[in-house]
Amino acid sequence: MNPPVSKIPFSPEKPPAFHLSNYRWVILAMVFLATVLNYITRQTLSIMAPELRDRFGINDEGYGLIVSSFMIAYTVMNGISGVMIDRLGSKLGYAVIMAWWSLAGIAHALVQGVMGFAVCRFLLGAGEAGNWPAGVKVVAEWFPPKDRALAGGIFNSGSSLGAIVAAPLVVWLALHFGFRGVFVVTGLFGVVWLVVWWLVYRPHGVASAIAPPAGQPVPVWRLLRTRFVIAFALCNACMDSCWFFYVFWIPKFLGTKFNYTLADIGKTAWIPFVTAALGNISGGLVTRWIISSGVSVPTARKASSALFACLMPSAVPAIMAADPMVAIAWISVATFGYCGFVTNGLAFPAD
Repeated sequence: MNPPVSKIPFSPEKPPAFHLSNYRWVILAMVFLATVLNYITRQTLSIMAPELRDRFGINDEGYGLIVSSFMIAYTVMNGISGVMIDRLGSKLGYAVIMAWWSLAGIAHALVQGVMGFAVCRFLLGAGEAGNWPAGVKVVAEWFPPKDRALAGGIFNSGSSLGAIVAAPLVVWLALHFGFRGVFVVTGLFGVVWLVVWWLVYRPHGVASAIAPPAGQPVPVWRLLRTRFVIAFALCNACMDSCWFFYVFWIPKFLGTKFNYTLADIGKTAWIPFVTAALGNISGGLVTRWIISSGVSVPTARKASSALFACLMPSAVPAIMAADPMVAIAWISVATFGYCGFVTNGLAFPAD
């Protein structure tokens, strides 16, 4: 059981003494690594799509079914996993979701066709959805408001690094261990993280950055009637659908339109995720700069979010580009904008 949390309200002008400790950065590093592994596991099937298409005869409809299975589970479990992690706490909650998605990733090595992959992707999506509620909870517990966008940007940049590493790593693993070995090895990465997390993470031995609210927890039905929750959900529904399109379809797009081989995908599909990583850090830094200029935290977050969101339409010319590198360049601008936006999105619930 966690020790009692301080009841003293957090003050940005006078931060608690524990913020001088480097331990919070160790915890953030673990969340960052979890996010890297989340995207390596998630991207494995996307990168292997041309190989799986030829091996199992998976057409665009079949691939769409597989991707949709992931997204359905991911959507539903985003809310459920948040409740679960609140009840279990950061340490156990993160351990449960990591174990779930790692085993689901390994299970991909056992299937033979579209329905098998769809079931495994459903299970994978159910587990991976918990990474962001868990990460936001950790950031809220360990970082003051002025640093939350930056901390959120750092841990969320793990998604970009995971996607960058995934392309060359998965291609290398496939060439050396076969497509089934890819799923096993990437899943085992999560098992290693789980062991380290359990050994490294300790309950709060110091005061939390936020005092728990007095009284009973807010009912879910009341949250669903809150203007912020409604607006936040609608905004993310529009933005996240674009991001997941890039995540799942970039390798397929390059393979179909430009006849990219698995090796070609490994050489180039990581580029839009480099710019995404830059967007994560840039979003946090821009927001921090606006706040330091005397602007209120909510206004600064909204201004920064709007600025980066305006870059998203740059992906439209990508589908008309005749040169693959031009298409990748346009997509890269869009991924930069999305991640600059989502860095602040991760900080809003913590605020």
